[in-house]
Amino acid sequence: MLSIYHRLLSAYGSQGWWPVTPAGEEAPKYGARRSPEHQFEIAVGAILTQNTAWTNVEKALIALNRKQMLRPRRILAAKNLPELIRPAGYFNQKAARLKTMARFFLKTDLLLYDVATLRQMLLALNGVGPETADSILLYAVDKPTFIIDAYTRRIFSRLGYLHESASYDEWQQFFHHNLPADAALFNEYHALLVEHAKQSCRKKPLCEACVLVGACKTGGSSRHVTHE
Repeated sequence: MLSIYHRLLSAYGSQGWWPVTPAGEEAPKYGARRSPEHQFEIAVGAILTQNTAWTNVEKALIALNRKQMLRPRRILAAKNLPELIRPAGYFNQKAARLKTMARFFLKTDLLLYDVATLRQMLLALNGVGPETADSILLYAVDKPTFIIDAYTRRIFSRLGYLHESASYDEWQQFFHHNLPADAALFNEYHALLVEHAKQSCRKKPLCEACVLVGACKTGGSSRHVTHE
């Protein structure tokens, strides 16, 4: 597991996730220094990125930043929130979810809770599933929980570790059992997997360009991959 991480890191370098907006600017940037004030921005981004690409989320965040809206009370008071986040899609649904998250932030100090308790609190919110909850836990409050997304499933099922259809909990337990519980490691590893999926391990894989040549095994959804 760590050998795969190091191969990806050597190939792509540090990814600087999660992108946040530096003071006085409008657009989130990768590698920007995060502060406690960015916790809510990360939670907003985690909701906005549901079922859409980050480029669309960035447009919505820029619109919110221009109106100085990335604060819980301002999100709650906003009358035109759906219009501001329209580029991220499902804007009415996501606007409601953002207001729910804003209420949660106003009454909750995220740093007071252990990871299991805080995860259950987040999952109890309307519109927050495991991937969104874990994104907030890992990137906003540095809790060591591994995010399982479609890219992670695709890559590691092709590597032969688990079937792509295994449950979210099964996938997460796999990573938690095979890696040290280190938030910084989980952060970088997840970001590298996203980059690798974009570069070569696509739905139709570009195996000739893969930096994990020789690592793929036969089985699961990897039967069409020709690394070996």
